[in-house]
Parts: sequence; C-alpha cells; structure tokens
Amino acid sequence: MSKSVAVYLAHPRPGSFNHALAEAVADELAGRGCRVVVHDLYAEGFDPMLPAGATGTVGAAPDDEDPLVTRHRAEVVTHDALVFVHPNWWGMPPAVLTGWIQRVLAPGVAYKLGTADGEPAGLLKARRALVLNTSDTPAEREDDEFGDPLQRIWAACVLPYVGVDDVRRHVLRTVTDSGDGERAGWLRLAREQAAALVE
Repeated sequence: MSKSVAVYLAHPRPGSFNHALAEAVADELAGRGCRVVVHDLYAEGFDPMLPAGATGTVGAAPDDEDPLVTRHRAEVVTHDALVFVHPNWWGMPPAVLTGWIQRVLAPGVAYKLGTADGEPAGLLKARRALVLNTSDTPAEREDDEFGDPLQRIWAACVLPYVGVDDVRRHVLRTVTDSGDGERAGWLRLAREQAAALVE
C-alpha cells in the first residue's frame, strides 16, 4: 500500500529556491509510489489569523468557518509523513505557516490534553516528518547567538506534541550567495532525505 505524504510550502515568491525544494521532494516521493499532496500555503491564500473563538485547548477542536482550514484538518490526520519547506525568518517559520500550525494542528484534531499524566496525546497518524529550511545566517552564528530556534520549534514544541516522534531537519545555507552547483547539491540532498523519509 502506498504511503500518503503531504508537502507544505511556505514562501511567498513563485520561483524561489524553496519552491524548487518542494518540487524536488514531491517528484522524488511520487517516483517512489507515494500519494503526494502539495500545499503552497501562499498560493492557496491560507489565512493564518486564528479566530478568537478557536483559542481553546481542551476538548474537541473549536469550529472553524474557513472551508480551507476544515479541509486541511480533515486531510492532515490521514498522512503517513509530513514535509515542511520554508525559510528561516527571524528564527521563525513565515507567518502563514505559523498560522497553519495554530489553526490546523488544533486540539481534538492533532492532539488532546487532559491525559492522566498531564502530557498531551498526539493524534496524527504521521510519525515521521522532514523539515527543510533555507537560511542566510551562517551555522556558527545561528548556534552561538541564537541557539537554533527553529530546531526547538519543530523538534521540541510542535511535532512531538501531535505525535510525530521522528523529526528530521536540514538547513541549507547560505542561500543568497549560493551558486548553481551548490543549489543542485541541495536539491539532491532534498531528494535523498525525502526518499529516506518513506523507506
């Protein structure tokens, strides 16, 4: 039975290197027989604004009148693996992806609270995720000055909370001053990581 994998892209500029990474990953997964769903969140016009009535954390997911959010919620629970492609902006994902996390990975959809030990219980089927980040910050400065906040966000704060316990993350840097050869190598790496994700 083929695996179902979702690729979530968060970059506003068509033709960006993030787009090329997402396309390479999707192509590799499809070539390996996976059912691949690609979501370009900017192109879809995903609204990241969390409504006031959807801020609860206990019990069922609050109703959301946005049909795109409803569709994403229904879909995310069906995937075997997840891929996120986005730049590092101020040590955070772009706002559209942060809003996607808050609106789609909602209580009652992606996790539930109120367990006996006080820990959240992840509800997603997916147990593996790949995060590909582009960055213009050198690795030494990222580690020494900032402590790699995106690693904490994905591998500690978000994905384990919803049941994803195998989080693989790769940072491609520095992108702005990279040449064609280096970018081609990064695209090969993205394909290799996508293949490993579904092995």
